[in-house]
Amino acid sequence: MKEIVKKAFLLILLILSLGVSTPAIAQPIVINEQKVIYNLPYPGILPDNPLYIFKIIRDRAREITTRDYLKKADLYLLFSDKRAAMALALVDNGKDKLAVSTLSKAEKYFEKIPDILKTSKKQGVSPSSDAVNRLKLSNSKHREIAQDLLKKLPQGQDDAINQILNLNDKIRALLEKL
Repeated sequence: MKEIVKKAFLLILLILSLGVSTPAIAQPIVINEQKVIYNLPYPGILPDNPLYIFKIIRDRAREITTRDYLKKADLYLLFSDKRAAMALALVDNGKDKLAVSTLSKAEKYFEKIPDILKTSKKQGVSPSSDAVNRLKLSNSKHREIAQDLLKKLPQGQDDAINQILNLNDKIRALLEKL
């Protein structure tokens, strides 16, 4: 029994040590000709890769161990942006359904951010205006990606993408209240 616990602990440490990275910082806010200039982080391993489960485990561990609300909001932004970038890569690889599912997960991570920031404000720590602007810019980029997918994908995916767009609108309204 001790051997199994030891091996599990070492596996978790290995996964965490491989996944330690700093959150990507967004570039300046610029909206030009309806295109949002916002650099998404490198997506890394895509959901169609068999090793993707290790990325999920690492992300869950980072989520659980991050206690500071502002850092957790940054972490959720990173997870959300990575999944949006994954959706773009999956569409390019012809995996439409997986791309829509991944973009939906991106929006669900993003949906957690406004509540976390409200809780942080109640405790006396407000996000900087740069952080709020970065969130708004990211939200706009996600909307742009969803609209592009709506144009590129077959019509059977319209309902799912419209749900993503509705969630994006809901998040945008919550961000305006910050």
